[in-house]
Amino acid sequence: MAANITRVQSYMNAHGLNFRPHIKTHKIPAVAAAQVAAGAKGINCQKVTEAEIFADAGFEDILITFNILGTEKLERLSSLNDRIGALKVVADSATTVDGLSAHFAGRKPLAVLVECDTGGGRCGVQTPAEAAALARHIAGKPGLSFGGLMTYPKPKSAVAVQTFLSGTIALLQADGIDCAIVTSGGTPSLFDAHLVTAATEHRAGTYIYNDRSMVRSGHCSEDDCAMHILATVVSRPTPDRAVIDAGSKALTSDLLGFSDYGVVVGYPDAVIASLSEEHGVIDLSKCTGPRPEIGEKLRIIPNHTCVVSNLFDRMVFHRDGIVTRVEDVAARGLVW
Repeated sequence: MAANITRVQSYMNAHGLNFRPHIKTHKIPAVAAAQVAAGAKGINCQKVTEAEIFADAGFEDILITFNILGTEKLERLSSLNDRIGALKVVADSATTVDGLSAHFAGRKPLAVLVECDTGGGRCGVQTPAEAAALARHIAGKPGLSFGGLMTYPKPKSAVAVQTFLSGTIALLQADGIDCAIVTSGGTPSLFDAHLVTAATEHRAGTYIYNDRSMVRSGHCSEDDCAMHILATVVSRPTPDRAVIDAGSKALTSDLLGFSDYGVVVGYPDAVIASLSEEHGVIDLSKCTGPRPEIGEKLRIIPNHTCVVSNLFDRMVFHRDGIVTRVEDVAARGLVW
């Protein structure tokens, strides 16, 4: 994990980009503190309740990359804004902006970035013209200030991202609107971040641990995967089947395009073929060498590390086989 932090921060420093790690991957303030100590500029949260945990831990520069609607969430958001120095949120519609303004008018102003869909196909305005129009709308609303642009693009799409962002910035400049933050994101294309020259910062989360999907994308090797699920073989009903004490409540059913549920370290031909709640079934039929025995502990690299973090109360850290600390997954289960 320490090597992953150093590797990515060194890349960002070399290219003059601010780096804002996404804490939804680990949900642990001590890990975020290590990322900031290495040079990261603030943190990225996905939910108000996550941000509250990190504000309690002393973090001041927090970007929440989610459309926030509803009185209950806005009340919590305004309380958070009152107690930290650099809270920012995003919006991709006038409806969201108007809701924010109605709540923040007369209070400490809130910085709002326009979320742009540069090809990721999730949230975001669809064109530079729409982005500029929404920026003007934010700038004119009481209780709000325009903070910049944000996108979460699909991997390996730097040209499209640059075209969208630079086009929007040009429209804003023509209107005399400053765009202080231009933030792009994602771990799979992290090392292409320098190709988006319009961006001032990059956000990424999964890189801190890495996972099987990041190996597939070419972002890292299995040796760079810091998170493992430690599971015990509890049954060997047949020569070709092992059953472990890690099911969907430990490994997640999130396949991310894979046909199985993780990599069994040391047994490259073993296939975690199915999960029930508490059992994982491993197909050993392709294994040509030794096979795991009852009682053996296995290390599993998950398909998607971010989901796994939210399934456990604690993370055990170790170096050279010696446990160094155990950290609570402090923001686990905080879903809005």
